[in-house]
Amino acid sequence: MLFRKFSLLIYALLILIPLVVVLLTSVKTLQETFRDPLGLPDGGFKFDNYVAIFQEQTMAGYFLNSTIVTLFSVSFTLLLAAMVAFGITRMNNWIGNVLFAVFTLGMMVPAQVIMVPLYSLMLDLGLTNSLLGLILVNISSTLPIAVFILTGFMKTLPKELFEASTIDGAGNWKMFTKVAIPLSLPSLSATAIFLFVMHWNDLLYPLLFITDNAYKTLPLALLEFQGQYSTNYPMLFTGVIIASAPMVVAYVFLQRYFVAGITAGAVKG
Repeated sequence: MLFRKFSLLIYALLILIPLVVVLLTSVKTLQETFRDPLGLPDGGFKFDNYVAIFQEQTMAGYFLNSTIVTLFSVSFTLLLAAMVAFGITRMNNWIGNVLFAVFTLGMMVPAQVIMVPLYSLMLDLGLTNSLLGLILVNISSTLPIAVFILTGFMKTLPKELFEASTIDGAGNWKMFTKVAIPLSLPSLSATAIFLFVMHWNDLLYPLLFITDNAYKTLPLALLEFQGQYSTNYPMLFTGVIIASAPMVVAYVFLQRYFVAGITAGAVKG
């Protein structure tokens, strides 16, 4: 028991120390950071960096771009994944198994492998330097894992409910919207949080497809504070905190759904 508590304490420190350093650096000047990286700021906490990052940088625009891309990507991925997962579970034959295997194989393809052909395709379609292009790429890249998670959950739903709905005259669409979706809310919520974190933090695809400042997302915009010979750490860490805030808020308010979604379907009743 003592060893377990000591291990948890070490683990907590490993998480808290970098977090404290980031928070302290965000309220320092560049000179204070280099003079004493771990010390407190001179003359108390100053929030000039938070004001400057919105006044001197187009951070509000980057924040809006990330919000648009993330919300549309998560929404459409969840919708398509839920429909595919419902279709696979309703088929319950070799066609459904093959379809599920195809989506599962999609999880095994690293994003780096398809960067060149994907960029060529988006260039031919005229979707580079556009939020629509990013949304479409995000949906296609995360749809397999969303289908995998939701299919595993929907397979645990009692078949008797769907049989009863069929007897009552419900079609597939009504069973999907009135039975499958309400029962799958815990799993949908957990998947939504998972997708939100992936899309909000994504740097690879914006770095690959976006060069116009008007369409940059937050992770890509944070690279502006890193130069070839120097890095503005106070502004960089301020941007990191601003970029992380929505994820923290989302998890605080949705953690019970996240935990419920993780445990749902673990044991089939």
